Amino acid sequence: MKCIDINSLDDRLSELKSQFHSQKPFKYLMFDNFLPTEISEEIYKNYPKIENGKWDGTTYLDQKNKFQKTKFKTGSILDILFKEFNSKEFLNWLDKLTEIEENLIGDNELFGGSLHQSLNGAFLNVHVDYNFHPTTKYHRRLNVLVYMNKDWKEDYNGYLELWDLSNDRKNQIGNIAPSFNRCVIFETNEISFHGHPKPLNTPEGVNRKSIATYYYTKNRPSEELSGEHNTIYVNTEGVNGKIKRFNSGIKAFLERINLK
Repeated sequence: MKCIDINSLDDRLSELKSQFHSQKPFKYLMFDNFLPTEISEEIYKNYPKIENGKWDGTTYLDQKNKFQKTKFKTGSILDILFKEFNSKEFLNWLDKLTEIEENLIGDNELFGGSLHQSLNGAFLNVHVDYNFHPTTKYHRRLNVLVYMNKDWKEDYNGYLELWDLSNDRKNQIGNIAPSFNRCVIFETNEISFHGHPKPLNTPEGVNRKSIATYYYTKNRPSEELSGEHNTIYVNTEGVNGKIKRFNSGIKAFLERINLK
């Protein structure tokens, strides 16, 4: 079984490359039908429920009701999918798309990535990502996201927001619905601000599902270098953002008290 159709992606490369390199202040693109129809449907059918298996749903000040899963049964469709995300074939395609100055490197640990699933009330505040892999110390350079949500409605919130916060600006440059089999690819650097800060407003049984893989290089251009840092969050919602963050902090504190 093959999950990612490289030939199909190659057919779209010119158009996608043009879209990616035309965006400012950081490069990104969005396109639909990333996976073949039968594969996307099979992944959707096998997307594990939060009550099945081990998911990490720790609450933080800037992140609530978001669950992550990184371990899958060998030979399962999800195991195959993530192996292909880290394959030389897909890495070569990303190299051609992005034209990053040195070859991209995958992450078999799937640190911070893999399967994500968010419940009603969930949010992830706007942020720039950590810039060094904690184990390899490679530079984080690229995010690839694939959404797995059918019939997503605007009033559910959960849209991926992209922000230009450079030079004291505060402009939202992207507002992307997490629609089924939609792929978003964007470079990660000190200005690639993104998140879904508006709390989910989903009916019972509807969760926001996404697949995430991150890519690295051993070096990066000197003008992009920065001291090692964790995720850096910003408030794009004013007073409402402060209240939301305060309430999330209380929930995080109570979780940690109960673990003791």
